[in-house]
Amino acid sequence: MSTRTDFQPKSKLNRHQINGFWAAWFGWMLDGMDSVIYALVLAPAMKELLPRSGIAATAGNIGFGGSIMFALFLIGWGLSFLWGPIADKFGRAKALMATILVYALFTFLSAFAQNIWELAVFRLLAGVGIGGEWSMAGTFVSESWPEDRRKMGAGYLQTGYYAGFFLAAALNYTVGAHFGWRPMFMFGLVPALVSFWVLVGVKEPDKWKKAVKAAERKAQKRKTLAALFTPEYRKRTWINSILLTVAIIGLWAGTVYEPTAIIDLAKKAGMSATGAVHMSSIGTGILSIGTILGCIALPPLAERIGRKKALAVYFAIMVVAIVLSFGWAFYLSHGLAPFIVVLFFLGFGGGNFAMFSLWLPEQYRTEVRASAFAFTTSIGRFVGAAVTFLIGAMVKGMGTLGTPVALTAIAFIIGLLVIPAALETKGDVLPD
Repeated sequence: MSTRTDFQPKSKLNRHQINGFWAAWFGWMLDGMDSVIYALVLAPAMKELLPRSGIAATAGNIGFGGSIMFALFLIGWGLSFLWGPIADKFGRAKALMATILVYALFTFLSAFAQNIWELAVFRLLAGVGIGGEWSMAGTFVSESWPEDRRKMGAGYLQTGYYAGFFLAAALNYTVGAHFGWRPMFMFGLVPALVSFWVLVGVKEPDKWKKAVKAAERKAQKRKTLAALFTPEYRKRTWINSILLTVAIIGLWAGTVYEPTAIIDLAKKAGMSATGAVHMSSIGTGILSIGTILGCIALPPLAERIGRKKALAVYFAIMVVAIVLSFGWAFYLSHGLAPFIVVLFFLGFGGGNFAMFSLWLPEQYRTEVRASAFAFTTSIGRFVGAAVTFLIGAMVKGMGTLGTPVALTAIAFIIGLLVIPAALETKGDVLPD
């Protein structure tokens, strides 16, 4: 039975809860860094690798090839649903460690790709690890933190992903601008250090331990993915999958194409190639600051007006910001400054991802929670991959970046229509 809880944090966090949070936060930070590195180095990487692959490095081929790489990366994220049952069976901390090791290794190997085919394989496999880490970290924190701190913990955790955007921008401003794209990927090995931190300093959440013992006592063979489509969970699983699909499409439209758009606008403004790279890094930093603030603001808003209304507010912000940035500012004769201003609000609206770290765990019991988190996020990534292919084809066919990306605002309008059908969990505690 769900009960009302006071939102104000009271419980004192123990050492394992603190260590676990920071391990998950740094994992998400390096997730975000890895995710945006490719967006920042897309043009130079494609210019070098396309000719080595027997493909001319034309503007159209660079844009289309880059979109294919984004799509493959998202497919890798989609395959991360496999981590859910692993975490439900073997433990959150162990699965979290494994996901970090996977994406650290294959991000590092991307620095040594000799053609686009090798880079495609490395990015696909890195995506498997990154997508899994996102799900495992969210589940881990929700189960290990006390109830009166859990909601804000979800918001704080999400800031790590966008702090990674800021870190990637700083690396691009310093390392990428002077030493090229390969050293950027080499920094992907850093997450391996976090994985060892998780291994030696963090224990499994008590909720997971109790759920495992209960299942063993009942001698049940749990089929967690199948459980998501029982009458109890079927509707909420599909609704959550749709809403996460909308959020993921917006993430990749609003953040992945942002550096390329800024470089184009900077060159139109007469900046040098190095100056344009620096400006793209500044824009990514502004986007990151906006998103971090959006993540922090979301939990108290969700507690005040409810999960569904809060998500609707953020989706509405995304509709307006995407249209204004890519549909309006991108086509102005002096559009660089207004584009960057709108980026802040685009980032703030992107904080909607914090909602799912808070909301999804409230809708599922412990024995299926990780699987639910992994599955619903994976569906969105598969659809997002298809949309990325479509955007790439539209960019190549229309000869412009702005309009195809601006059209992704339609996804958020669809999301606004779906939200009323979702399950409201305001005031509910995390189910056992």
